[in-house]
Amino acid sequence: MMSIAKDHKVNEQIRVRQIRLIGAEGEQVGIIDTREAMQMAREKSLDLVMVSPQAVPPVCKLMDYGRFRFEQQQNEKENRKRARSQEVKAIKFRVKIDDNDFKTKTNHVRRFLEEGHKVKVTIMFRGRERTHPELGERILVRVAETLQDVGAPESQPSMMGMDMNMIMTPKAAPKKARIDGTGDAALDAEVEAATQQPDTTPAEPAAAPA
Repeated sequence: MMSIAKDHKVNEQIRVRQIRLIGAEGEQVGIIDTREAMQMAREKSLDLVMVSPQAVPPVCKLMDYGRFRFEQQQNEKENRKRARSQEVKAIKFRVKIDDNDFKTKTNHVRRFLEEGHKVKVTIMFRGRERTHPELGERILVRVAETLQDVGAPESQPSMMGMDMNMIMTPKAAPKKARIDGTGDAALDAEVEAATQQPDTTPAEPAAAPA
């Protein structure tokens, strides 16, 4: 699937003679003169935006470019925020943990998962407790079952030294729908569909023999 550049040629910046046009609703208009496409954009109070300069002819779309750029910047901001928040937190449990302490620590894990973090849940063994790993596994299973509405184990519990570890991964939040479907993914799909259309441009007349 083609990637869409962050910066696009818009309106008068588009200097080519012909383009392949995608309408405001994603419909395939076809290959037309750029001046005609500009006129269509003016009539609809929209912008003519070049979304795939590599195509032959280049693909352009009718859209509200200011609104598109705002949504794109918001999406990039959200992605950066999500990347910063995606760090591994750590919560430690004892084998002989009481119910109140278990509830408190499990609530901490829940909060981290709801914030989008992965959480490393560690069972710390003391002395001969290490000869009974099933006690640690039992606690980790209990943690996973308690938090199954917000997260899930990334893998099976594993021993490392005197500790048993399990990584809990947050359940993915549902993606927000774009306001008008003009996100990069939507544009990619429209560009791909447009460039697969047959070229119906009339052939240039052959030059007369000298």
